[in-house]
Amino acid sequence: MKTLPKERRYETLSYLPPLTDQQVAKQVQYIIDQGYIPAIEFEENPQPSDHHWTLWKLPMFSAGSAQEVLNEVRECRSENGNCYIRVIGFDNIKQCQAVSFIVYKPNQNRF
Repeated sequence: MKTLPKERRYETLSYLPPLTDQQVAKQVQYIIDQGYIPAIEFEENPQPSDHHWTLWKLPMFSAGSAQEVLNEVRECRSENGNCYIRVIGFDNIKQCQAVSFIVYKPNQNRF
């Protein structure tokens, strides 16, 4: 088993090895399949104790596929390449954030 390099960990899934693009797409599709509303947020220097990220556009109320969400992630990255980017899923019944995970870190060659 390989030990991950020592670095700051953020959010769900950050203790796992980096997800492939296909794995990220499956996670986003899971958010949609659960009926959660996907949204994209970004932050230049997130702190573990700071839960205030900037929302990228409006939540994607009508997203029907993971590809739609990932296209927005790419657009967000093109304008905010020096920021961490995460996908979150809002539960509209409980009125809270149910899922969140980082899909892009600066100096990472994905999306």
